[in-house]
Amino acid sequence: MNRWLAVLPLVALAALGGLFYFFALKRDPQVQPKALVGRQVPDLTLPTLAEGQPVRIPAAAASEGPILVNFFASWCAPCEIEHPVLMGLKGRGVRVVGVAYKDAPTNTSAFLTRLGDPFAQILVDRDGRAGVEFGVTGVPETYLIGRDGKVLDKHTGPLDEAAAQKLANRAR
Repeated sequence: MNRWLAVLPLVALAALGGLFYFFALKRDPQVQPKALVGRQVPDLTLPTLAEGQPVRIPAAAASEGPILVNFFASWCAPCEIEHPVLMGLKGRGVRVVGVAYKDAPTNTSAFLTRLGDPFAQILVDRDGRAGVEFGVTGVPETYLIGRDGKVLDKHTGPLDEAAAQKLANRAR
């Protein structure tokens, strides 16, 4: 009986190791959840950075046609990396709405003053509630929203030229 009690922790450890192997190591870490794609955008109202006027995200998409909604933050290093790509989208006439995610408005303003403002509108998500509703896993994330208010596509991570072109083509 004592011999079985001595072996029991080793059996439990081996079982946990097997579970880890089959469930964690076999999972593809590059797969990004796109839970909102094909669904209606969350009906959220956020204040603008400059005036603090409330803006409904679905209304912005309906009035302006397809838009890109980019969640970013001044404290986010990958957001600085994608910033020139966003500036290029603005230069090509693509409407991008920025959502400052969990960021102080003064820091957001300083960030955009330093790097340039690629956004047609800047909304503030100070507490991160909008990010939760969208399913943001980390900034930057960009969503393509159609005129009908449905999420057409999502890009996780900093936009590169190829991803930006793909989203811009779908926005037209």
